[in-house]
Amino acid sequence: MFNSLFTAASTGTQKNTTSSALQGAIQLGIAHTVGSLSQKPERDVLLQDFEVVESIFFPSEGSNLTPAHHYGDFRFKTYAPMAFRYFREMFGIRPDDYMYSLCNDPLIELSNSGASGSLFYVSSDDEFIIKTVQHKEAEFLQKLLPGYFMNLNQNKRTLLPKFYGLYCVQSAGKNIRIAVMNNLLPSAVQMHLKYDLKGSTYKRRASAKEKDKSVPTYKDLDFLQDMHDGLLLEGDKYSAVCKTIQRDCLLLQSFKIMDYSLLVGIHNVNQACREQASKESVVGAVDQRRPQGQKPMYSTAIEAIQAEAGSIGSPETEDQTGGIPARNSKGERLLVYIGIIDILQSYRLVKKLEHSWKALVHDGDTVSVHRPSFYAERFQKFMCNAVFRKILLKTSPSKKRRAVTHGPLRKTAGAGPFLMTQTSSNSQHSFLQVSSETKDEPEGDHGKNWKQDFRFQLKCCN
Repeated sequence: MFNSLFTAASTGTQKNTTSSALQGAIQLGIAHTVGSLSQKPERDVLLQDFEVVESIFFPSEGSNLTPAHHYGDFRFKTYAPMAFRYFREMFGIRPDDYMYSLCNDPLIELSNSGASGSLFYVSSDDEFIIKTVQHKEAEFLQKLLPGYFMNLNQNKRTLLPKFYGLYCVQSAGKNIRIAVMNNLLPSAVQMHLKYDLKGSTYKRRASAKEKDKSVPTYKDLDFLQDMHDGLLLEGDKYSAVCKTIQRDCLLLQSFKIMDYSLLVGIHNVNQACREQASKESVVGAVDQRRPQGQKPMYSTAIEAIQAEAGSIGSPETEDQTGGIPARNSKGERLLVYIGIIDILQSYRLVKKLEHSWKALVHDGDTVSVHRPSFYAERFQKFMCNAVFRKILLKTSPSKKRRAVTHGPLRKTAGAGPFLMTQTSSNSQHSFLQVSSETKDEPEGDHGKNWKQDFRFQLKCCN
């Protein structure tokens, strides 16, 4: 079973085969390498540390260094162990917490595999994702490590993946390479919508098979159709999101990386309230989960964009899951979880040929495979113009009169605060304004000042 599992997973075709043997091998290997690494003294990271590969053999009968097991003989390789230890320390991850999260309880296999056929596991405490990567992707990540190290030293707040480890399980001549990363979408929070966005429109619509899933991953054309007004953010958070995306895209462009996506998970607070009211049995579902250890620093969306978590309200009413507070065009409260994924695609010859062929048949500017500079620019524009929109808070009648001079205002249908859509004469995109005037609103939650009402919480709607 173990050999057939390795054959399937290493070719990217693993679908139904039991993966308990692979999970066990991963956990044994990580427990050993983290434990042995903790015995080595701390020191500065050297250039040669990025090229080190440590290897340990795990015979099924055990050895002086390894325990006996029933997974079959395998070899476990650890890439750049000193460098990745430094990365984990930068994010406040202690060795015992890292080992406990990944090795104490069985890993949870995620049903939604990637387009490449990769396997995904999440740690039992929901902190880490383990993903199988192809040989070229692992090789590319190794080459990126020095630049990745330099970038993290300059800026720990980023939407880019946080890589905590790169390993390889080898058995029967087959290699399965895995990367340990931060978990972007906490399973304790229900995601009502999920999107994989590239800023491209060529075949960027979820398939019928994908839409049949309980929580489909939609794409760019689906977003433009279903959320044409975008996700509405307060001014400081909008600026922080766009600034972070711009900075991250510049880095990816410098590495000639492309074909990455923005993963967007949306928790609708109002919808969750309605669901909670109709099904009281789900009350306290988040609290019933096993207590979590210390969370890695800068691991949540709100930390990644350099914004303060929670926005308005007392500490006990603020969201503690790291979601970015937002609104939809109906005025419903949202928590948005975002991160840039799939960054291990360089603009190699195969991508150049792929784009050239697609450009002959379709508009070259709409396909997802493009040169890194154009890809980065298009990605930024799409995210900051179509996906995220800025809400402007109007505080006085004089400001209201000045805003009207830019174009006609219309009231957006739907519940919530008084949302006004304003289209500028020199832009094809619109932005929304929120009026603090509530004389036409009834007394109650929707009649409060915007700052009072803009509170995001998982336990809502008393």
